[in-house]
Amino acid sequence: MQTTILYIGRDPEITIVMNRLLNARPEWKGICVCTDEEAILVFKKEAVDLVLLGNGINQECEQALRSELEAIKPDVKIIQHYGGGSGLLYGEIMSAL
Repeated sequence: MQTTILYIGRDPEITIVMNRLLNARPEWKGICVCTDEEAILVFKKEAVDLVLLGNGINQECEQALRSELEAIKPDVKIIQHYGGGSGLLYGEIMSAL
């Protein structure tokens, strides 16, 4: 069974890299977006198991986004990911799951 991971970041270039990294593993389905609006639409349509918050999201936006996502699916795991190698990413995801 695939784990669906929603990555939300503000930098389009990093978002492309995250999409490649998340979808490189057959057990993961990565969906990567750059805006909160896109994130909410995806979150409502897909069975998301984990949300990764990337760099560029200020504290106010993060709190609003967390509140909105948790209102839709209260048990969703939301973690921050601000970079690092693919090994760090894998470790963060596996720890969260």
